[in-house]
Formats: sequence, structure tokens, C-alpha cells
Amino acid sequence: MQQINWGIIGCGNVTELKSGPAFSKVDGSRVVAVMRRDAEKARDYARRHQVPAWYSRADDLIKDPGVNAVYVATPPSSHAEYAIRAMQNGKAVYVEKPMASGYRECQEMQQVSQRTGRPLYVAYYRRFLPYFNHVRNILEQGKLGQLLYVQVDFHIPPRKEDYNTAELPWRVIPEIAGAGYFYDLASHQIDLFDWFFGKAREVTGSHYNRRGLYKSEDLVYARIVYETGLPLAGTWCFAADDSQNTDIIRIFGTQATLEFSTFAFTPVKLISKDGVTEDLPPNPENIQYWLIKNMIEELQGKRERNDNCEAAMRTNWIMDTILGKI
Repeated sequence: MQQINWGIIGCGNVTELKSGPAFSKVDGSRVVAVMRRDAEKARDYARRHQVPAWYSRADDLIKDPGVNAVYVATPPSSHAEYAIRAMQNGKAVYVEKPMASGYRECQEMQQVSQRTGRPLYVAYYRRFLPYFNHVRNILEQGKLGQLLYVQVDFHIPPRKEDYNTAELPWRVIPEIAGAGYFYDLASHQIDLFDWFFGKAREVTGSHYNRRGLYKSEDLVYARIVYETGLPLAGTWCFAADDSQNTDIIRIFGTQATLEFSTFAFTPVKLISKDGVTEDLPPNPENIQYWLIKNMIEELQGKRERNDNCEAAMRTNWIMDTILGKI
């Protein structure tokens, strides 16, 4: 597969800058079709991004003979449906994170990928950003000494739309999102920890709804122990006051401490007896670019194929375990 012709199912906000333009910045890749249920919005997206074809039905895009790879950028509840249908029609698939709205759906997606031989990728792009590669390099170089434990603190206030009970955002509706903001945001962190620390062997957690703005969780506590024995404790609060806004991960070692963020991209701090060093590697214009470039080069046979769906499945399994879904 040398020329990758992408079709995007769900050409919404995430595809405007974070991902969509990146597909056409890689040699041998372009977006040739987009789909959105609202036909006028699909037509407008295609016009603004110079995409030759647009559809209002997913099946029409999936069956388009000019499309050989599909990017599923819809809410999680439809990831499995569209990804499976695309793979069964011979297309490679790139799906937004989290992989699906539940672990069992992830298993079904992987089984279809294995049965059809169609590659399946998930948009955990932070593994490919220079910022988090810098964090991983520090860990691999042993600058912290022996790792002792990890502490995650993520606190954000409710968003303005969370107060709109008549039309809540889909990210807090479990039937659409799989859970609440924990599923949407913490999934990035849990995927990074899988990359940094390896597979989890123990997972426990508890979740609460403290503000009652919606029915999904707005407070989560979790404990993860990795196969190396490294313990991690995390608190995720989506009901915080503005003054409590926090996005920090601390990795404690016998020789130093490493501090960084997930979404704020504050400077990466290495704190030791010799002082504090800070680094802030830059992000690309389209934040998914490096993952998309790597994925396309794998599809073209320029890199060894390394589908990331198994790691993405582990992330769903961890989140479902924390939330008591399995």
C-alpha cells in the first residue's frame, strides 16, 4: 500500500487542526473523502479542506473504492461499529481514543483486525510527541535512580457546557462516551504510563459523582501497580474550583524527582540535590502529526508494522476496572 487515500468518518472539531491536515503532510498520503451526518457540514468541511468527496452516510464512505484507509473520529460508542465495518471492507483503520466505549468492544475490534489482516491503530499520539519522548529518555537514562512511586493529580473545573442540563456534552454521557471525562482525558495518561512503565498487574479504584451536574463520574481515585512492582496513585477531579486547577505527574526516584503535565505542557522538571533543570520540547502544528506520519510509513512498508491496538486495549481494560465496568 504505497498511496494512502483516507476517508474521515466524523469530520468534527478534532479533525480541523489536531489531526485532519496532518494526513496530507506525509508523502504518499491524502484525504480523499469525509463524512458527517449533517450533509451541509460535511460539504463545508470538504470545501474548506479541499477534499474531493463528501458523504452523509458512513457506509457510502466505507464502500468508496477510492478510499483504502479510514479514520474514525466519532464519539467512542460508534468506534467499534465503524472500525469493524471498515476492516471487513478491506480498509486499514485509525480510530480516535479511547479505542472504544468498553473493553469488550476493543476485543471485538482486535479480533476483526486479526481475522481480516487489516491494520488497526488508535490515536494515542502523545507517545510520539517530543515532550513525552523527553520524559521517557530521562527515565531510560536512569537519572531518577530506582523508581519508588508515581503520583498523578489532575483537577479541572466543570466546563460551561456541563451546566446545560438540557443539552449536555457527549463526553459526559456514558451511553456515548463510555463514561465521563475520565474516559476522555485520563486515557491519554494511562496510555503513557503503559509506555513508560510497562503492563499493569494490579488495578483498583473508586469513583463518585460529587456535583451532580451529569450522571457520569466527576471524581476518580485509582491505584495501579505495574509488573516491575512500581506503584502509581492518581486522583482525577472534574468538579474542582478554578483555584484548584492542577495537571501534574510526579515520578519519585531514589536520586531525583521528575515533574511534568499531560495537557498544560508545562516545562519538564528534573529535581535533584544538584538543583532543577527544565526543558520544554515543542509540539507540531498538528498535534497528531508524528503518530500519523509513523502510521502511514508503516502502511507503506517503510517501517516495521507495530499496531498499537494491544496497548490501547490495556488502557480500556484499566479504565473499565477502575470504574467497575468489568
